[in-house]
Amino acid sequence: MSIGGKENPENARVIARNRRASHDFHLEETLVCGVSLLGSEVKALRNSQVSFEEAYARLEDGELWLLNLHIPEYQGSSYMNHEVRRPRKLLVKKKELAKLMTRVDNKGKTLVPLRLMFNARGLVKVEIAVAMGKQAHDKRDAIRKREDQRDIARAMGRRR
Repeated sequence: MSIGGKENPENARVIARNRRASHDFHLEETLVCGVSLLGSEVKALRNSQVSFEEAYARLEDGELWLLNLHIPEYQGSSYMNHEVRRPRKLLVKKKELAKLMTRVDNKGKTLVPLRLMFNARGLVKVEIAVAMGKQAHDKRDAIRKREDQRDIARAMGRRR
């Protein structure tokens, strides 16, 4: 379920995915928004150099910020390179931000980046999700279900 916007993530070139997000969180709703970046950051992203480890989004003073996203320094840039883990502003419309604020106000909810991508026009976009953390037993149940589905598929393949 998407919160809003006309952005179609299927037409985008994915730079990186947050693979741990679906394992660590129950994902509820997603939103695609723009990211305010420096030139050296965009060049590093074109080389697919990014890490989502410990990255999250936060609402502060009516603005949405992406924190702890690791974009390493671009080797070809000058001494005026960017800071590796600086806070990056996310660009969303006011209506979408208001909807997001009401959903995150619930206890235990957080905003998790799912993937970073270039859209059809070459602009950097990030897909974030409203998520709730999973407990250890939830993770074990998900792994068990996945293994059961794999076993069923394997058995059905042998039957043919």
